[in-house]
Amino acid sequence: MSSSTSQIPNTGEATSADPPAEERPAGRFGWPRRHRRWVFAFVVVALLAEMAIAMVTTAVEQTPTIDEPVYVGTAAVYLREHSVRYNPEHPPLGKLIIATGLAFADVRLDPAFAGNQSQLGQHVLYESGNDARRLMLLARLPVIVLTLLFGLVVLAFASDLAGPAGGLAALALYAFSPDVITNGSLATLDVPTAGFLLTSVWLLWRARRRPVRYLPLAGLALGAAIATKMSALAAVPVLMLLVVLSVWHARRTPDLDARRTARVLGLGVAAAVGVALVAVAVVWAAYLAVDPGLRWASPPDLPALHGLRALVDWLPFPESYRYGMRVQFGFEDRLWGGFLFGRQYVGSLWYYLPAALLVKTPLGTLVLWLAGAVAMVSVRRLRPAAPYLLVPTAVLLVAAMTGSRDLGVRYAIFVPMFMAVAAGGVVAVRRRWARVAVAALVVLTAVSSLWTFPYYLPYSNEAFGGPAKTHLRLHDSNVDWGQDLGRLADRLRERYPDERVWLVYKGAGLPSYYGIEAHDPLVQPPDRVHGLLVVSDSAIAKADDRLRALLDGSTPIDEVGHSITIYRRR
Repeated sequence: MSSSTSQIPNTGEATSADPPAEERPAGRFGWPRRHRRWVFAFVVVALLAEMAIAMVTTAVEQTPTIDEPVYVGTAAVYLREHSVRYNPEHPPLGKLIIATGLAFADVRLDPAFAGNQSQLGQHVLYESGNDARRLMLLARLPVIVLTLLFGLVVLAFASDLAGPAGGLAALALYAFSPDVITNGSLATLDVPTAGFLLTSVWLLWRARRRPVRYLPLAGLALGAAIATKMSALAAVPVLMLLVVLSVWHARRTPDLDARRTARVLGLGVAAAVGVALVAVAVVWAAYLAVDPGLRWASPPDLPALHGLRALVDWLPFPESYRYGMRVQFGFEDRLWGGFLFGRQYVGSLWYYLPAALLVKTPLGTLVLWLAGAVAMVSVRRLRPAAPYLLVPTAVLLVAAMTGSRDLGVRYAIFVPMFMAVAAGGVVAVRRRWARVAVAALVVLTAVSSLWTFPYYLPYSNEAFGGPAKTHLRLHDSNVDWGQDLGRLADRLRERYPDERVWLVYKGAGLPSYYGIEAHDPLVQPPDRVHGLLVVSDSAIAKADDRLRALLDGSTPIDEVGHSITIYRRR
């Protein structure tokens, strides 16, 4: 089967030459083809509904994670003051998406506020008379909707490669992914960036047959990714090569000679330039949407950039975008701490992200990812798609692995999204056992995901003890990102009323807002700390000598959301 015909899934739709549905042969299981279409639609709706319920429940129950108040506060400034002065290290599109939710609330913001971006988030949520719970839900809902739409991209991409069965398998892995559910239910930028990149790659795949239609759309999606998070820039060279590859496939003929080959390659390069220009235009449009006047003044006496970093000054983006890249370079130059498999360390480990993905991905999904990668390079029907799925995933993962911040699998959230599509290709293997094995592994993934509901953020698979044990192996946004302050308030009120509470909380929430009256144990001698000692698990993972002394003299009696431990001190 040729690569061009392999893109057309057998959807069972009627053509002008087909007999009426009643007269056509029955499909599998004896169902007429029209019934198979209804079953397909029902399964798609059911999977997306399950995912929506999981994400909305999570969004309602979780208090702000560490990054969210900054994005919410910045989005409020976009709406009220049309200024990009806050959070320049991230382009504005993702926060504009968050702002579409905030537009349904009358967000109060003091125009005289002059604090930094972290203080801005606290000010908007807790100090301006706003309802923090309502604001957070409204900020998260647009990202939830976008995450569901990206599920349709996963479905369509995998269906293009392996037919409806492959599309459903891919969508199921996506919809039950604890990491996608976690990050798709937060007002953050990771899932939007990865989803826009996946959409761009899918459109480039379709451009192999209709380049004029799909290449401009691929440029729009790529621009949306770059306008959401700067880490998407790592994918640009790969996607430009994919543009050339798609044009080559679309324009090649059996009688290509050297001259015609050069002409087709030249056309591909010209198309890549066009896609890049569209992407650049999207970035400029995002900044202009916030501030049509592009009011920005970089601080004076900025340090000079050297090596490849010096290319930043030549990028065709707004000045505030280029300044934001300097801020990111500053983050990368800092010395961060990490925690992996019970060991605290300073710096970064190149294998941190693969190890974290191994812990936090359902076992059935891991097997299907591996099988999907093998199928992509070994099955003739799927082989043309390997550069579109495996190469961007590998390049983005290597780029993320070279970073200095070992803070969570959210930096590699593109992996479960891209690899879900690759895993759907396993159903194209012409073996009787293939579809049965895929179905069994999808069910295994679904059971593992449903079992952790609604605690998706601290998820780890059964081989590593499940979500209750994640804090023993990972920290920060893998397990404890400040999301359970509201649940802690409920637990203290229900089980430990009127007890003295000492709190070590790692997060961006304000304990008193949720009714938690607590004291700081780190400013008192250990022998004066008595009652309940409540500690975020990320703080435990990286405990200094003072906190370790408190923990050594305490007895664990309870836990909240698999991210906070409650101790008793006599």
